[in-house]
Amino acid sequence: MVVGESGLGKSTLVNSLFLTDLYPERHIHSAAEKIKQTVKIDASTVEIEERGVKLRLTVVDTPGFGDSLNSNDCFKPIIQYVDDQFERYLQDESGLNRRHIIDNRVHCCFYFINPSGHGLRPLDVSFMKAVHNKVNIVPVIAKADTLTLQEVFLLKRKVMDQIDEHGISIYPLPDCDSDEDEDYREQCRQLKEAVPFAVIGANTVIEVKGRKVRGRMYPWGVVEVENPEHCDFIKLRTMLITHMQDLQEVTQEVHYENFRAEKLAEGGGAAAKKTVRRGRGEEVDAQDKRRPESQAQELTDREKQLVEKEAELRKMQEMLARMQAEMDAQKHGGTPQKVQQNGGVKSHDV
Repeated sequence: MVVGESGLGKSTLVNSLFLTDLYPERHIHSAAEKIKQTVKIDASTVEIEERGVKLRLTVVDTPGFGDSLNSNDCFKPIIQYVDDQFERYLQDESGLNRRHIIDNRVHCCFYFINPSGHGLRPLDVSFMKAVHNKVNIVPVIAKADTLTLQEVFLLKRKVMDQIDEHGISIYPLPDCDSDEDEDYREQCRQLKEAVPFAVIGANTVIEVKGRKVRGRMYPWGVVEVENPEHCDFIKLRTMLITHMQDLQEVTQEVHYENFRAEKLAEGGGAAAKKTVRRGRGEEVDAQDKRRPESQAQELTDREKQLVEKEAELRKMQEMLARMQAEMDAQKHGGTPQKVQQNGGVKSHDV
């Protein structure tokens, strides 16, 4: 999922990452249309093949985010979409055919930060605090070619300080194992230092000194997208590819289990207590929720049905016990055993 205000290059970056055109018929809204525009959820699914390996990729765009004059509730449709995918996966997992479940959960969310905003805006903080327990957030500084190297360094440090100050949990890159080689350790260290990733997106191919590169042509030179000295595009793509499995595991073990626990708590006891996990090893208790009267009535009906079924099972067990006693008595040539109500043997006549 990519989230951010219009004009930050979300679509261009996605097309640059996967070398495809996910938005061939994109309509650019005018200023008058943006006044009343609401946030939409635009999901595009493509199949990418890399070295014989096919990958089904779903990119969820959120056009209209932060564009209206009143952006207080602009991220509610995004939260609803994430919860709907969790709910669909939970229903499929509870069904009969669980072998071919299509996983449409959001495993990664690129949140685009305006490079000219001098840090996080109140909307940025509100959105990330609302979804950091539901999805893996990867902060991205958009259009890094508008900043100098010193400005990029200062903005990264300020963004991370604000994230820590507001208690926002972003995706934690996993630590390397002790048996990993030195090159992989250095790669992981560079990826951790690069957060938030300062990126540039471009789909045009430019010839520079006899070689073709993807980048942007300016009067003073060319900015290369895949040059690590110009931006963190390569590091972002490397993070997404090398840690794709870990992103899915964190979604399954933390965010999905968090959602599942909330659902069970809502349908459980009268004052079931929820536990919300913000990250690995960190837990915080949420407020208890009282179940509605309709749910209480439904549970009462279920309890009645369970009691009736238990009585039926008890009767069947008593009948089986009597039949077994008669069969044993016939084998030994004696008289049948007298059976108690609970299925036990009371006496034996010889």
